[in-house]
Amino acid sequence: MNLSYWEIKFWLSNTDFTIVGSGIVGLSCALHLRERFPKANILILERGFLPQGASTKNAGFACFGSLSEIIEDLKTHSEEEVLQLVKKRVDGLNLLKQTLGEKAIGYENYGGYELFLEQDDLYKSCLEQIDRINQLLEPVFNASVYSIKSNSFQFKNIKEQTIFNTFEGQIDTGLMMEALLKKVQSKGIKILNNCHVESFVENGNSVKIKTNLFEFSSSKLLISTNGFASQLINQEVKPARAQVLITKPIKDLHIKGTFHLDKGYYYFRNIDNRILFGGGRNLDFKGEETIEFGQTEQIQNRLEDILKTVILPNTPFEVEHRWSGIMGVGHQKKAIVKSLSNQVFCGVRLGGMGIAIGSLVGKELAELACH
Repeated sequence: MNLSYWEIKFWLSNTDFTIVGSGIVGLSCALHLRERFPKANILILERGFLPQGASTKNAGFACFGSLSEIIEDLKTHSEEEVLQLVKKRVDGLNLLKQTLGEKAIGYENYGGYELFLEQDDLYKSCLEQIDRINQLLEPVFNASVYSIKSNSFQFKNIKEQTIFNTFEGQIDTGLMMEALLKKVQSKGIKILNNCHVESFVENGNSVKIKTNLFEFSSSKLLISTNGFASQLINQEVKPARAQVLITKPIKDLHIKGTFHLDKGYYYFRNIDNRILFGGGRNLDFKGEETIEFGQTEQIQNRLEDILKTVILPNTPFEVEHRWSGIMGVGHQKKAIVKSLSNQVFCGVRLGGMGIAIGSLVGKELAELACH
């Protein structure tokens, strides 16, 4: 592709910071770099026509972990590590709200509920440990997070009692990303879409970047491609596809809140008088470890079955649309934010908590590149 003089001069010359990925992390990183360097030339490269991975595809949960998820995390992390994970998620959500304002992201604090299927042996363990976990999280919230509530939404085939999380909320993902993109562009930060970074080579004090369209040099390179990270850098990040569906509007829908089932592997919420429902990755971990978007019959059938038998047992509904997003996961829940060299940095592996920690990871990534 032969670029014009103007294209080279105005978009690809004297680039101080190049960010790969225009999701929550990449955009947040750009905003913090702009605060620190008001005159820097900042460029964001995005492989899709919209942020490609999960930032415009997620379910819009402003959450930090269901009770069973935290109990599960304590099997592989210390109490201090779990506390820090939760604190980081809460701080990240607060940073997102401060950056854009609650109205601009459609934030609603309806609370979150964890449901347990009739045959679920998790239920007993959660009830036994609720006080211990509340005590563990007390320093972050200065209050009890989890309490027991009866099933007031007429869900079927579940235990009569649910675990309620008073601090959980939901956002409108589209509103949030539109507000973030507008804010970034208003600061004179350039975004080039449909531009896939294929490789990079460090060259003295700069990085030569090869894309599917052109090659150019940048003083510093910041990688925030999360689930796609392993295509560019050698870090312990695996892609994890999440499949989602949404119903057509349902008359007099009485369900309000965010809801978790089966250690958070299934999750649903209300939005625009519809039910948005996703999950099922645990039915086929290996098959869903992919960077390919799409749906599988096994998972979609299970989602529809739970909709019919648990969530909307007495309400006729139609599925209007289905999609998927690609997350970045690993053995540890902690995100990878590190310098790969003097010129190259990464902020990846958000573990399905992009809304909660994306803003904070972006800020940390920017701070690394400032030194």
